[in-house]
Amino acid sequence: MPRSVNAVASRARRKKILKAAKGYFGRRKNVLTVAKNAVDKAMGYAYVGRKLKKRAYRQLWIARINAGARQNGTTYSKLMHKLATNHIELNRKSLADLALNHPDAFKAVLNAAK
Repeated sequence: MPRSVNAVASRARRKKILKAAKGYFGRRKNVLTVAKNAVDKAMGYAYVGRKLKKRAYRQLWIARINAGARQNGTTYSKLMHKLATNHIELNRKSLADLALNHPDAFKAVLNAAK
């Protein structure tokens, strides 16, 4: 009886890995075992990077809010405390956008928080 190897699925798996490794340097792009290791490592970095991106944006927003707050005579922590006590629920992303692009509106939010 002939041996059954399911070549269609095997080839599809290999093609999927080599397609993901497209653009890599040297053997990483065309040797299956090397490409598999490179793609696995890249996927791990991509997963971690998606988490780090969220942290980086939050840091950026906080820095922008702090800069806007200090131009108006307060600090980031005092501003956020005043916003919380006065039940003004603006997220950091929108506050940072106001501080950067609409300083008059940001000042109005500061005055509303006082």
